[in-house]
Amino acid sequence: MSFFDALTPSKKRQLPTPSQALVGREEKVIVSGVHRVTGNTMVPPFADHLEQALFGLGCFWGAERKFWQQAGVYSTAVGYAAGFTPNPSYEEVCSGLTGHNEVVLVVFDPAVISYQQLLCLFWESHNPTQGMQQGNDQGTQYRSGIYPFNDEQSSLAKDSMSSYQKSLSDKGFDPITTEIITASAFYYAEEYHQQYLDKNPGGYCGMEPIEQTDRPTFTARQ
Repeated sequence: MSFFDALTPSKKRQLPTPSQALVGREEKVIVSGVHRVTGNTMVPPFADHLEQALFGLGCFWGAERKFWQQAGVYSTAVGYAAGFTPNPSYEEVCSGLTGHNEVVLVVFDPAVISYQQLLCLFWESHNPTQGMQQGNDQGTQYRSGIYPFNDEQSSLAKDSMSSYQKSLSDKGFDPITTEIITASAFYYAEEYHQQYLDKNPGGYCGMEPIEQTDRPTFTARQ
């Protein structure tokens, strides 16, 4: 049994402090740079008219597919963010000792799809009330998170959470546990994780939104 395997489920649900986090490394993960589905680049620099968004909503395999399927999304990439360990490996993130979340970087054309519309997709695609898990996937890397790149995105994210929380509360659902933290470093996940469900159409997808029959409808402000 490895050190990571020996960690208890309860430990994997607790964020480490910076002093407890794994050291990491200077070497970056190298990815192909070409999105398997859109054919566009996954790595910067991006054209000036494009914007970026960063979300965590459980296992990043299924989450990434949700976004690349949207008209106006130029590219997506999966990776790690909101933690302490530089250039972590997937195994290290799964250990719970990096503080990172599994996230999706979304590069989009705001003339076609707005940030508000991406927020709608975020809220409607997972259960944001579960804390350090998503469905059967348990651990800090599966937490719900929005990571704005600027003040406008931060304001829109907070407004959307307030609106969605009201809708959830009216239906009797639990409080939202989504974290909204300014985007910091984004570390690309290993190549085999990128567009995983296009490479493996029958692969695991842990997306479990609040039940369609009961959940409220959230509409973005235009």
